[in-house]
Amino acid sequence: MKRLLLLALPLVLIACTKPAEQTDVPAPANATAATPAAATLDASALLPQYHWQLMDATDAQGKRIDALFARADKPLQLDFKEGRLGVSNACNRMGGTYTLSDTSLTIGQLTSTMMACTDNALMALDQEIGKRLEGTLKVAATQDGVAQLALTTATGDKLLFAGNPTVETRYGGPGERVFLEVASETKPCSHPLIPDKQCLQVREIAYDDKGLKVGTPGEFQHFYDSIEGYTHEPGVRNVLRVDRYTVKNPPADASANAYVLDMVVESANEKK
Repeated sequence: MKRLLLLALPLVLIACTKPAEQTDVPAPANATAATPAAATLDASALLPQYHWQLMDATDAQGKRIDALFARADKPLQLDFKEGRLGVSNACNRMGGTYTLSDTSLTIGQLTSTMMACTDNALMALDQEIGKRLEGTLKVAATQDGVAQLALTTATGDKLLFAGNPTVETRYGGPGERVFLEVASETKPCSHPLIPDKQCLQVREIAYDDKGLKVGTPGEFQHFYDSIEGYTHEPGVRNVLRVDRYTVKNPPADASANAYVLDMVVESANEKK
């Protein structure tokens, strides 16, 4: 059975997240909801370089806002890119426009997907974060060891986020978008450091601007690299949309390329 996915979907229609590069950032032991002590940087340049994960939140009286921590394993996350804010790890994915002016961050009305969550605290999280993010907030961003972002609402609520570098930040620039077909079964492949290594069988394929396959793909080849965010299931063939990055100064026994999963475009169960 085949499952085909559209190659591009608007953010507000997507009800799932891409996990590949979004690892949790532990809060520093001495973190507080106050603006970090390090020198404040230009937020407009710093914000798009990180995934910002909530690590502390207090109200005007200094009391922790427990309602914002409904998912202990997945902190609330903000992503800023090209004038758009994305909010993830709530019940629904949320998004809206934003503008920066000096020390102020102004966020427009947020839209969201329409999932219903059985956990009442998680369901309420959407409203709790929405009412604090929409409008104009005081913003301060710092980068001293761990990047931090402090947002203060008009009512005095203080939200402190830790930054986890995006893939582009980690590899020093945007990647090359490619499509890889991964065969259903791995095969033994020689590796000097890994006895009995099994390699994915991969070939590159191409699509036109209408999303139709073009050209004739070559033979499957041993794939010695890993694909961040992808877990292979034996017996299942996949077509993956990935971003390929050049690794600067890789170790002598490491690849000069890094691959990060963007989405699974096509999947077929070939188990016998």
